[in-house]
Amino acid sequence: MAAVWLAENEAMDIILHDELPAGIQTKILSLISPLPIDYAFHTDDNRRKKLLIADMDSTMIGQECIDELADFVGIREKISEITERAMNGELEFNAALTERVGLLKGMPRSALQAAFDEKITLNQGARTLVQTMKTNGAYTALVSGGFTFFTEQVQNQTGFDTTRANTLNFIDDKLDGTVGEPILGQQAKLDSMNEFCNLRNIELDDALAVGDGANDLAMVTKAGLGIAYHAKPIVAAQAKVAINHCDLTALLYIQGYKAEEFIH
Repeated sequence: MAAVWLAENEAMDIILHDELPAGIQTKILSLISPLPIDYAFHTDDNRRKKLLIADMDSTMIGQECIDELADFVGIREKISEITERAMNGELEFNAALTERVGLLKGMPRSALQAAFDEKITLNQGARTLVQTMKTNGAYTALVSGGFTFFTEQVQNQTGFDTTRANTLNFIDDKLDGTVGEPILGQQAKLDSMNEFCNLRNIELDDALAVGDGANDLAMVTKAGLGIAYHAKPIVAAQAKVAINHCDLTALLYIQGYKAEEFIH
């Protein structure tokens, strides 16, 4: 066994030359789980991924954009309750999105921009994650059940190669209460990942998918490395790796990047 610091006193690789004996991994988890430590068991095969496909709301950014819009018209509590239930898998995503957008009818485009400027912040490590993987040859895609109005601006801040999301419809520069069809939900995220892999000759084993809500489950569970990031219990329970304490640079450490290799 050997130990290698990826970042001193922050992230470490523990390298085993033989498989863990039966029961040892369970014992290790019982010791680690109560502590504020994130961990991942993996092999060196396909460790540095060639595709990053990421959710936006509460993953790459710290907010749910639609909840911040609701704040501007005084209905945050009503909309955030629907958002929470949808992200927990208690409501069908498409219907929940349609209902929430309908409640925002009449909001001016200027209010959307104000919400972005005043409320939306990148999660720590977001740009570093994207820039480091891109520098090392990965293709990066921001695929969101949110809205292009926001994903395009987050793309500009982080450097994602491409972005996909839902389109809000406007009449006279005000929301008309509808969202463009087809709605980008759980299946569309998985389809996007498969499409990017096919177009760029990337195997699914070489894909990293990260998200936090139920509509991320399909891509997270099918990717070679699926990561639940500060996620709802339904996602954390099914993902290969759950990050509950660290920022987004943890996704680089899991791939074996050292801190001095990060591109900021």
